[in-house]
Amino acid sequence: MGVHQNFLMENSSEVLGSKGLIKKNEFLRIIVQSLYSLGYNKTASCLESESGVFYKSPEFQFLESHLLNGNWDNCISFLNSIRDSLGETMDSALFLVLKQYLLECLSRGDDALALDVLKKRISALKVDRSKVHSLARSVVSLKDVESGVRDGNVVHDLRRKCLTDLEKLLPPPISVPERRLEHLVETTVTAWVDSCLYHDSSNPISLYEDHQCGRDQIPTVTTQILAGHRNEVWFVQFSNNGEYLASSSNDCTAIVWKVLEDGEFTMKHTLCGHMCAISLVAWSPDDTKLLTIGNTEVLKLWDVETGTCKHTFGNPDFVVSSCAWFPNSKQFVCGYSDPEKGICMWDCDGNEIKAWRGTGMPKVVDIAVTPDGEYLISVFMDKEIRILHMETNAERVISEEHSITSLSVSGDSKFFIVNLNSQEIHMWDVAGKWDKPFTFMGHKQCKYVIRSCFGGFNSTFIASGSENAQVYIWNSRNSRPIEVLSGHSLTVNCVSWNPKRPHMLASASDDYSIRIWGPRS
Repeated sequence: MGVHQNFLMENSSEVLGSKGLIKKNEFLRIIVQSLYSLGYNKTASCLESESGVFYKSPEFQFLESHLLNGNWDNCISFLNSIRDSLGETMDSALFLVLKQYLLECLSRGDDALALDVLKKRISALKVDRSKVHSLARSVVSLKDVESGVRDGNVVHDLRRKCLTDLEKLLPPPISVPERRLEHLVETTVTAWVDSCLYHDSSNPISLYEDHQCGRDQIPTVTTQILAGHRNEVWFVQFSNNGEYLASSSNDCTAIVWKVLEDGEFTMKHTLCGHMCAISLVAWSPDDTKLLTIGNTEVLKLWDVETGTCKHTFGNPDFVVSSCAWFPNSKQFVCGYSDPEKGICMWDCDGNEIKAWRGTGMPKVVDIAVTPDGEYLISVFMDKEIRILHMETNAERVISEEHSITSLSVSGDSKFFIVNLNSQEIHMWDVAGKWDKPFTFMGHKQCKYVIRSCFGGFNSTFIASGSENAQVYIWNSRNSRPIEVLSGHSLTVNCVSWNPKRPHMLASASDDYSIRIWGPRS
């Protein structure tokens, strides 16, 4: 029986836990490893002595001794003896040992032996060829070999580093995976968070008890009602820094609200100039500019600080249905209601930079640019989604079965949601790995444009308006709503979650009001 088998059997019969699933010797070993990694070396050594369970297995100690003493043949023989356990990492492990051997040959002037190791042993390994080529260049130029390499301390340090890299490749129980205890605890904490419907925080989780948030972690009560509009409020959106809220209305105005430190809102500007209802507003990523779209009318660009109109795009025939900014805050795209005009990219001075037009291109319903600027996502009349990669021009098309009314992208650029008039919200991944969407249901939407959004910490939640005057909130991993918020008296057209205050939500309604929602606490 070999050393490896003896180590497997050592104390293996003792178990811990009420279900008897934890091997005591393994449990102790990863505790010892954790103590060493945290710098408590004396405590770790003490525990090893008292328990008889050591962080380093006999096999690893054997390898460590030969590697630090430069007994390369013994190192390679050992690796060959555990070839089956190493599997696909066998060649990578051999590469580390042979590389150190080669560099030491070069350092002592034995170029011929170094070249022989490279040609006959390293070249045959199935490893990244760029690593082999880099090593070959070292042999030719000697650029990686400094005069100080011959110093004993330097050699020892390089061998120690080689051993550390090698340890990461060795399988259990010869080696314990790096920071194993931290990984096990983090896995448990992550599972707690993933199963918690109301979790909305980036704060560390206490280990003293199983984690479970209450509904007081998300916005469920009205904290303020904003009544600045004189007609139906169609759109609402927080600025990217969370310090402002913009709203637009059937009264032909848009309002910029300031979010105060205490969470209260005050009116900063009322933007007048449109002749028709304003269907949409869009903040520039740097929050210095705001676009407003008049319903069947022109597009206007506003300076947020002064509240003045900087530019008006188009004429009465210039009918824009949607718009979205690029990350540089200097260009944006517009989708047109007129199919012949398609989609255009503009700068802030009114210059058309690029256009996507084509015969038979349908009307653009909604449009978005992912926050990282990599993708342009368009919804076409009225069931088609096109996802265009801006750099490669590669395009993917998704066809929905029901009419789409709106589009929203997550802050991490990984997902987007579309509202359908079938009373469903579909979430798709931007990269195109999903064959079908994740579906959210429960709200009411048959006749009107209803808008939804991502929100909370790490886009954990989905919120949407509804034709039954309520606001619906889902956990992004659960298709049924976890909260239904009452307060509005007519259709809720749009919602927006504050990106910097994850407990603040705004909703816009046909009842002329905007409601600000916060946690019950």
